[in-house]
Formats: sequence, structure tokens, C-alpha cells
Amino acid sequence: MVPEGEVPFQRTTFSFDQGTYPSDLDLFSRYRIAAGDVLDVLFQIQRKLVDRFSITLYHTVSVKFVDVPQLNETQEVLPNGNIVLPYLGQIHVVGLTVQELRQKLIEKYSDILREPEIYVTIPEFNARIKQIRNDLHTSPRGLSKLVNVRPDGYATFPLIGDFLVATKTLKQVNDIIQEKYAQYLPGMQADLFLHEQTGSVVYLLGEVTNPGTYEIMRPINVLEALTRAGGYTAKADLKRVVVFRRHEKKQIARSLDVKKLLDLDPSSRFFFLKPEDVIYVPKTSIGSTGELMRQLADVILFNGWGASIGDIQYND
Repeated sequence: MVPEGEVPFQRTTFSFDQGTYPSDLDLFSRYRIAAGDVLDVLFQIQRKLVDRFSITLYHTVSVKFVDVPQLNETQEVLPNGNIVLPYLGQIHVVGLTVQELRQKLIEKYSDILREPEIYVTIPEFNARIKQIRNDLHTSPRGLSKLVNVRPDGYATFPLIGDFLVATKTLKQVNDIIQEKYAQYLPGMQADLFLHEQTGSVVYLLGEVTNPGTYEIMRPINVLEALTRAGGYTAKADLKRVVVFRRHEKKQIARSLDVKKLLDLDPSSRFFFLKPEDVIYVPKTSIGSTGELMRQLADVILFNGWGASIGDIQYND
């Protein structure tokens, strides 16, 4: 029960494009990775039965001759996918199974040796796992690696290389690298987490005490945002505060009556912000929507939007 005379705290808010949110936490449900973010990749490696076990660049191959042991060789696979054997020179082995390589060698040595008996083994079949452990570090949660998102939006993931991750969600990137790691080593799984974020910010402009950029680690409403900026100035028009929000290829602007919130008007609702929202507090001298839009002209280019007044959908 809410005591008589008090205004109930309403956690729902109206979005420009998605109707009513059941929870303010939904505002962060699709966080987009940004340059400067640090991603934490957590790895798990499980032994897994495979239909075909092929030789890779990370394997060591042992070739033994029953009748001529002096020809025996145990070698790491060269970067070109070959090993070097007596009389034959370089033999390509990557992609072959042990049995396929054995048959290939028997055929080739049949021109040199009488009825050659050859056995092929992979003594270091865990070589790829050892390489993975060398490239990663052990954290309390297991094998992991911190990956920085570069200014160009790319991140370098261990063993699989560079991928463009900026503007993608964590799930989208996780799906991409999961597939690549599974191809790299059957049974290998990668889970992606946001270790440090720089993309969750809102911008306060206009008649606020300290205009600028403010990080948000959780959903906040417009009043909280104004408080972080040191409050509003004496010239602020709180009845016509404007929130800009990026939606697809255009910006949407919505006018909010913040004064109603301060006056605890029962008809008012808390308006929660999304990352990258821009809050603009205009001057009290504005008398019409046209004047407001003209004052907003200097705000449009903020944050490199490059939009014009005509590109903005304004909801009064």
C-alpha cells in the first residue's frame, strides 16, 4: 500500500520505439560493444568423440619401420603441413588420418623397400591443447583471456584472429567466436563477458551545471542524470527537456516535462534512459516549438551525428 498523499514509484517508462518496458533492466538488454571496451573470453575444453581424427599443424608424427628401424622418424609438423622422411623428402600430412598417412607411405616406400611394414602414431595428440594453455592464462574461473576492442572496432581473439565487434551485442560476437573455436578444436567452448565498458554513457547538454559525458552502469532516469550533472541552472526550462535517442538511421527527439516530476505530479512518470541518449535542457526564453528546434540546431551535430533538423522525429 502506498501512503495517502504519496506518489507511487513507477518503474515502467515509455520508449520512443518499443512501447512500454516491463522492467527498466530491459534498457540494457542489448548493450552494443564499443571501442575501448575490454572483453573477457572464458574457455572450456572438453574431450569429445569425433568421427574423423585428422593430423594438424600442432601435432607430432611418429613413423616407424619394422624392418629398418634406422629410418624411424618422429617430427613436429612443419608450418607448410609437411614432415620430411628419408628417401621421400617432404610429405604433406595435414588433413590426413593416421591410417590414411600409413597407407600413403606404404605405397610410396613400396618402390624403395620390399613389402614395407610401417606404423604411424601421434604421440603428441594433445599438442593443440598445450598450445592453447600457453596462449591463455588461468583465472579463478578457468582459462581466460582479456581482449581489448581497438579504435577501429576490431578485437584480436587468441588462436582465431581479428573480428569486427563494435556495434554488435555480446551474444552476436559470442555466436561468431563459438563457431570458430569449435572448428579450431572439437570440444572447445568460449563464453564472452564484458569486463570493462566504455560505451554505456549518456550526454547532458544545455542549461545544466556541468555539461558533459556521464557513464552509467545501470539504468537511470532523467532526474538522476540531471543530478549527476550538478543540477540545472536558473535559466533552465524544465517543462521542455529534450531527450535524443538514436533509432535505426535517424534520431528521435522527445520533450519531457521534468517539472511535473519535481512537483510529484501523479500523472508524471519516470523516464529511464538508454546508453547513448542525449539530454538537452533548453532556456526558459523559448516560446514555441519552432524556437526550440532552432535552439536544438547546435545539438544535432553533437557526437558526430551529422543529422539536420529535418532528419529528426520530434514528439512534443
